Amino acid sequence: MTFLDIIKDYDPQQVQESIERKTAADVERALATERLRPDDLQALLSPAAAGYLEEMAARAHRLTLRRFGKNILLYAPLYISNLCTNGCRYCGFSASNQVPRRTLTLDEVWTEAKVLYDFGFRHILLVTGESPKAVDNDYLAACIKRIRPLFSSITIEVYPMETEGYRQMVDAGVDGLTVYQETYDRALYKEMHPFGKKRDYNFRLLTPERGGAAGLRRIGLGFLLGLGEFRSEAFFLGLHALHLSRHYWRTQVSVSFPRIRPADGGFQPLNPVSDHDFVQLICALRLLLPDAGLVLSTRESAQLRNNLIPLGITQMSAGSCTAPGGYADKDLSTQQFAIDDDRTPDEVCRLIRASGYEAVWKDWDEAFLDSQKAM
Repeated sequence: MTFLDIIKDYDPQQVQESIERKTAADVERALATERLRPDDLQALLSPAAAGYLEEMAARAHRLTLRRFGKNILLYAPLYISNLCTNGCRYCGFSASNQVPRRTLTLDEVWTEAKVLYDFGFRHILLVTGESPKAVDNDYLAACIKRIRPLFSSITIEVYPMETEGYRQMVDAGVDGLTVYQETYDRALYKEMHPFGKKRDYNFRLLTPERGGAAGLRRIGLGFLLGLGEFRSEAFFLGLHALHLSRHYWRTQVSVSFPRIRPADGGFQPLNPVSDHDFVQLICALRLLLPDAGLVLSTRESAQLRNNLIPLGITQMSAGSCTAPGGYADKDLSTQQFAIDDDRTPDEVCRLIRASGYEAVWKDWDEAFLDSQKAM
């Protein structure tokens, strides 16, 4: 059974209405439950749970300490191309936008990677627009092999591939995949993606499962906050994460919370998410997914990121640039979106430590696989 088989039985509007009907008693029952069910997640996402946010945050904090300790893994995105054939209405890389386009050469990819390496990063996220003919699997594999000696972990956020494509990426040195569904509402998804291969809702929805079948060690999920109603979107995200955890138990599932930021095209959020709702969302998903990594990017402000560290976050980006070549030449004309937290990696590291946490630059090495095989 795939996640497509599960989600087809739900209607987003009915899910939203069910969440809004939850009462204080439902919230209290969910908070008293050790292992949350989908119905409990609806209660914790409901307006009724707003008055229990302090209790939710305290429980999320305790749960995260038990599972992860006081460790925050640092990573950085490395953008290698902003070529894109999709018409996503919310994205600065959209083919509809008249912006400078750039794809890095292998030497330029190395230069960007060396900047991040010198900052201290050993985990990176390799990002491209979605133009699989111009920026194909062989180019990606060549980029990965070129920079693999610098990093202990490479995750990709690129166009969705077939399982064989992901196996090629694994062979090249990739161990993680990030793919956002953007919205689980099929009608809204169609509206937001007027043309391009990304318009295929089903193919994108099943991408994490193809990655899991290919043996990827990490898979990251998320929806774009500001498109659909965050409560129903978060419910579907929770179901998706649970499904992957059960069927690909060797793979670590993580959840990101990307919020719409200013970008070329001028798209404005359809359903803005307040900071209060943002906190509720994070706490609810931590209580549902005690073993999942929760990822917070530089889309959020420095102040908010500082305050969210104790509430379940386990991974943070730092010193990010969303333009191909932007680390080395500082040209932001090709960026996907504007970041909010522009602190340097060192400044973020010092803040994490001042908060009583440990900034972790490396928590994985391929040698771990060799030691497991030897056992």
